[in-house]
Amino acid sequence: MRRPAMTIELDTDIDPRTLIRPGRPGFDDLRGTFNVLDDQQPEAIAVPTDADEVADVVRWAHRRGLRVAAQSTGHNASPLGSLRGTVLLNTSRLTDVRIDAAARSVRAGAGTRWRDVSPQLADLGLAALHGSSPEVGIAGYSLGGGIGWLSRKHGLQTNAITAIDVVTAGGELVRADREHEPDLFWALRGGGGSFGVVTGFEFGVQPLAQVYAGALFYPVERIADVLHAWTALLPGFPEEMTTWCSTIHFPPFPEVPEPVRGRSFTIVLVAFLGAEADGRALLEPLRRLGPAMDTVAVQPPSALHRQAMDPESPLPFRATTALLEELTPSAIDDVARIAGAGSPLGLVEFRHLGGALHRATPDAGARATLPGEIGMLSLGVVPVPEAEPAVREALGGVAAATADQRVGDYPNFVMQPTDASRFFDAPTWARLRQVKAAYDPGDLVRGNHHVPPAR
Repeated sequence: MRRPAMTIELDTDIDPRTLIRPGRPGFDDLRGTFNVLDDQQPEAIAVPTDADEVADVVRWAHRRGLRVAAQSTGHNASPLGSLRGTVLLNTSRLTDVRIDAAARSVRAGAGTRWRDVSPQLADLGLAALHGSSPEVGIAGYSLGGGIGWLSRKHGLQTNAITAIDVVTAGGELVRADREHEPDLFWALRGGGGSFGVVTGFEFGVQPLAQVYAGALFYPVERIADVLHAWTALLPGFPEEMTTWCSTIHFPPFPEVPEPVRGRSFTIVLVAFLGAEADGRALLEPLRRLGPAMDTVAVQPPSALHRQAMDPESPLPFRATTALLEELTPSAIDDVARIAGAGSPLGLVEFRHLGGALHRATPDAGARATLPGEIGMLSLGVVPVPEAEPAVREALGGVAAATADQRVGDYPNFVMQPTDASRFFDAPTWARLRQVKAAYDPGDLVRGNHHVPPAR
């Protein structure tokens, strides 16, 4: 049977360069995602250059009974599932950036990546609440929550947003903030991208001239020792201290820095927003374990940009995640057996949460807080299909080891189709569905974690 996409005809009010159909040059490149195991097959791909063109595409899709899904970098696209009957609206050309240093404010287009903003801010003595990868798009990261190096002190990035430009399902361009379209503004801040197509937004940033940051590298065989020591220290860390403990098996690729290329480590990553002497005192118990390498020092905030050493190019992978109340000694021992030398998992990461992530401000959006003290993310690369069973078994082992401590999920790390109601309490979920019904009763706009309209 012929796919409907092959029968789509362009309207005269749509620039032919804006819409690309299957089989046309560029289509396969534009449908690609960060996880190359995703095989997105939309009916067409739109590549608008401004908000007016976004509105044209939304109206065009509506007239043909198609839906739209916005995407820029392709991170966490897996939850979208099938794109049959959907126009993929690629926002990668919406990349304007304006920084008002005096007001500590940034305006960015929906296609902007953190790499396009963070270095400029660092030069001004400022820092955004960005995450671990400079390649991640600001829009998706922010709409889903946004946790990073400054979150224990300053909370979620989504609640640093002060205004959002949105094309509604009716093709109308609106500005949502606390005074205009306040319900839409609330829903987009943490509820995801189901409520309209975001074309740009404004958000506040923090003053930060320097940070005591870096990494303590230990032999991978020390994973249990390091995790036991790290978890014991967490209750005593102030909100100014953010640490992540990860086991990373670095591939033997030329782009990987020589000191870690092809090697495996247990790594404690550090960002301390305070005096060096205080940071040193807090890390002393971990230094007594004798790291093989120690890069923690006073640095400019730009050092946070890539210190997690996340992969920056697309790759095939499977992942699992959870928010944990704690990491128990027995769970640590189980994880150490699964994630140690020879593991099929490239990354097993535990992030210390808490602090401001547990406090809801009065004007917060739909994602006000995150439960749990520790965020877990495990990932295994699947270069060939034959590698998948071992990766899935190891991921299942990590999930089972931490299951008793699980208290929820962080939506941005959930990388498969799921019932999004599990991310919210009942009143929040009900209100999100009501906002969806008010702005998109026909369910035209698809977010990666779907919010259906209230009936």
